[in-house]
Amino acid sequence: MKKIQYIWITILVILLDQISKLLIRNYLDVGKIIEVTKKIFWLHHVENTGAAFSISLGNDVVNRIIFICVSIIAIVLLIYLNSKSKSKIEKIAFALILGGAIGNLIDRIIFGKVTDFLSCDFPDIFMERWPVFNIADSSIVIAITIMIVHSVFFTRKTVEET
Repeated sequence: MKKIQYIWITILVILLDQISKLLIRNYLDVGKIIEVTKKIFWLHHVENTGAAFSISLGNDVVNRIIFICVSIIAIVLLIYLNSKSKSKIEKIAFALILGGAIGNLIDRIIFGKVTDFLSCDFPDIFMERWPVFNIADSSIVIAITIMIVHSVFFTRKTVEET
């Protein structure tokens, strides 16, 4: 159990992700929108057979097979990296990514698509509205942000000090 530290974070992400998706699937029809705030934040039920930003390989069956395989490989790699890491920050980030990867994998295996429902409007720099996402996606983005910030602002100090 010591090899997979912070597994409670992974389990928490999976539970929050799956419970939120279950609620959305049961109480909000696909395509429907609840404007929590007028323009900034909506609940928008979308079913995504593609990957991040709805990237698709053109066929739902091919998407399902490829993205399930990629997810399983990523999960195995994350477990390995987590077990080898000595950094608390990395272990937490890997646990967050693992939870997100498993949460979306569960959807792909059971439904053949991922339930997305969080819709935010950011300043119109790159796109009119950010793609709809879910708790699993958020967990992955938070983890990557943590790793980048840690790498940029804290790892250099360690290298410079030696």
